[in-house]
Amino acid sequence: MKKLIFKKITNDISLFFLITILSISIIVWIIQAVNFLDIISEDGHGLKVYFLFTLFSLPKIISKILPFIFMISVFYIIIKYELENELIIYWINGISKLNFINNLIKISFLYFLLQLLLTTIIVPYTLDKGRSFFRSSDVDLFSSIVKQKKFIDGIEDLTIFVEKRESNLLKNIIIKEKIDENESQIIVAQSGEILSGEDISRKIVLNNGKIINTKNKNQNIINFSKFNLDLSKFNPQTVTHPKIQEMSSLNLIKCIIRIEKFENAKNIDQKNFFVGCNTEISIPILEEFLKRFFSPIFIILIGLSSSLVVLSSKHEKFYKFKNILIFCLGIILIMISEITLRYSGLSISNMLTYFFIPILLFTLIYMYIYFTVHSLRGKKIAG
Repeated sequence: MKKLIFKKITNDISLFFLITILSISIIVWIIQAVNFLDIISEDGHGLKVYFLFTLFSLPKIISKILPFIFMISVFYIIIKYELENELIIYWINGISKLNFINNLIKISFLYFLLQLLLTTIIVPYTLDKGRSFFRSSDVDLFSSIVKQKKFIDGIEDLTIFVEKRESNLLKNIIIKEKIDENESQIIVAQSGEILSGEDISRKIVLNNGKIINTKNKNQNIINFSKFNLDLSKFNPQTVTHPKIQEMSSLNLIKCIIRIEKFENAKNIDQKNFFVGCNTEISIPILEEFLKRFFSPIFIILIGLSSSLVVLSSKHEKFYKFKNILIFCLGIILIMISEITLRYSGLSISNMLTYFFIPILLFTLIYMYIYFTVHSLRGKKIAG
């Protein structure tokens, strides 16, 4: 019987959690997708790249809001049970409040494992997968990003200024191309035309102008009557190399080990570090490691704090006020997890503080629950 009634509350929390997190995730995803429209309008990528990139960002959204949604789910279901007198079923069947809270901790552990799966495997993979569409994309919709009387730098190593534009016809054009650290090229032309199509490589045909080549502070000028600038060699300005959050968890661990070796033995060549791993960003890398492998433990702490609702009854005078305080406590715990994470990688002491904060808070809250339950039981016996 006890297994059945605990299975019911597990199912109720899971169902409410699933509906809520999907609903809110989709809303956040739509808002975020609107903010990503500059991928098309400014960076020149196509609709396919835009859609796939935004779609693969969905797991990150779910991971971000999961602790908050879990807190709401536990909080809502327990209050619902109390208001509908369903909690009495547990007390009638000999289940103590402490035993009830212990089972909520077990449920919290399942969501801890879910969050751990998201942060360590799913989110890094999907973020890297989404970024891969930029790596394999060329400059789409190039003509849509060229606007008159505006400097356009949405393409890597290329800046374009057009004084006047009519369809694909351009007038008074300035184009600056960065070839390398010591070499650049400036093209000035009276007119030009953007050519693109399935059978035509993307290019700008420039008329009546000059090319100013600069190399090691030396310049030479070439006049031309017609010049074709190939656009297919240029990439959008969108970041295409892996970010720390897109690095696989295995590579993240390898990176931390290599950075530790590098700091202890200065003879290790920085070039041996793989893409995305750099000694100059050791603090963000350590912070990312803690975020993936340790921050999910706060979910157990949040589940425990939400279970404090069980300690009070709807017949008590300040029942609603107590619930508001407990809800605020959950919000504060989520804020603490985010704030302490930001400073966790700055030093060893900060990292140890980040480790011990959830353990300390869990111990304090559980001790409060333990003594409160035994105090209530003692009052009942005395009564």
